[in-house]
Amino acid sequence: MQQRNNYTEIEHFLADESFRLWVCFKDDQQDWEEWTLENSSRAKLVEEARLWLLAMKVPNDDLSSDEVQDALEATWEKIERKEENKKEKPVLKLLRKRWFNGVAAVLILSLLSGWLYNQSNTAENSALTYSELIHENEEGLVEQTNNSDKPQIITLSDGSSVLLQPNSKLSYPKIFVGNERKVYLSGEGFFEISKDPKKPFFVFANEIVTKVVGTSFKIKAYANQPNVEVVVRTGKVKVRSNELISNPKDELIVLLPNQALRFVRKNLSFNKITDITQDESLSRSTSNIEQLGFEFTDIPVAQIFKTIEQGYLVKIDFPQTKLKDCYLTTSLTDQPLPEKLKIICKSLGNNTSYEMNGNQIIIISDGCN
Repeated sequence: MQQRNNYTEIEHFLADESFRLWVCFKDDQQDWEEWTLENSSRAKLVEEARLWLLAMKVPNDDLSSDEVQDALEATWEKIERKEENKKEKPVLKLLRKRWFNGVAAVLILSLLSGWLYNQSNTAENSALTYSELIHENEEGLVEQTNNSDKPQIITLSDGSSVLLQPNSKLSYPKIFVGNERKVYLSGEGFFEISKDPKKPFFVFANEIVTKVVGTSFKIKAYANQPNVEVVVRTGKVKVRSNELISNPKDELIVLLPNQALRFVRKNLSFNKITDITQDESLSRSTSNIEQLGFEFTDIPVAQIFKTIEQGYLVKIDFPQTKLKDCYLTTSLTDQPLPEKLKIICKSLGNNTSYEMNGNQIIIISDGCN
């Protein structure tokens, strides 16, 4: 998307599919809003292109030349009326003269592709975007985006943790209030939820909602992919359609450990997989955190830290000399990362504690009991 930095004409924006998706369908996967606000002169050009696109009202995808011509005339009239109070008619006239005759073809292509996209993806009003889900939430949310090439660990206020994969976003409240915990995912994340039966945890991802009390599972929900996948490692989860979609199916799928769900977005169908080892696609995409075991019997604490590093792709610094003779027997299965660290520190004793900054963890200890 760096090529958009060189856009100098409105037709450049109209020919960009991601721009049309943002304007017409509020699908801002390429962060157009943020990019626009970075530069005031850029913002004016983007606004002119946006007005051009929005001023067109297309009833169907059978466009004749006369209809395009009439639409172009109507568009310019709307833009000129909007800009008249700003005393910018000379600029508009210049723009009109420069590309009034040449932009018709671009508009046909852009509007047709946008219309076809809308028809194919919202024929049943089934496609839900991340921005639409966030818009429906009235709480102030923190959004974290992983733009790196490695997973990032996110710790929530209730002690739950999320291993967020590259090119993924997670929105969540700074503090969970009320009798529910809700987060919003675009992309892929591995969740380990702190147990609280009185306060169920919900993950909203595209067209599905996953409900848990305390368990570990993975959700893969990229906006540009046809399916949404939920894979359960421990505990039990319940999955249903989001009520925001038109005609949601009144179906609740219960998943147990080593089971999965593949939700087909096109026709809103559920495909339950009772044995993930028999599904080639799921087997190939299994990450370290899903494979490693966290049951330890008389194991050196250094090895336990190494296992955690491998699973979460974090870096743990600890006083190796002081802890070299420390062994632990403990169960860390089905525990979020912060809880794993608390259990280890409590077991070691001697004022052992930890500090966590992103993917960097520091263990402070005077040795083990």
